[in-house]
Amino acid sequence: MSDTRTRRLVVGDTVWWWSVRHRHAPPHCGDVLSLRRDGTRGTLRLVFRQGPGRFGADALTPSGTVGDGRTWLNLHLPRVVRRFLDAAVADGLIPTVPGPVERDGWPLFDTLAAAPPDVPPPPAHP
Repeated sequence: MSDTRTRRLVVGDTVWWWSVRHRHAPPHCGDVLSLRRDGTRGTLRLVFRQGPGRFGADALTPSGTVGDGRTWLNLHLPRVVRRFLDAAVADGLIPTVPGPVERDGWPLFDTLAAAPPDVPPPPAHP
């Protein structure tokens, strides 16, 4: 069973709300990490669609786990969410208008997978 509750993450003076869901959208399933700054209505949805060399939660991996076969990240861990949030902010992906905005999460995954966890990642899209 997956944990789909909305969770709170505090970064400095800013409160963020986040959740992880699994989506069945033919032809590929995918996992979705949603991020929203408190007090706003714009939500960033990072979508991790399964495909060649791109893996998500299934019968063999835990809920919220995404990977490329070499690196695996668990989207239910606050420290992993924080890394995705920092990368999304650095890339200017946080929406400034109400409503959901979907982005492919794999470019950010690649950036995070290439950087050690204790080093802030560079922007994925310079």
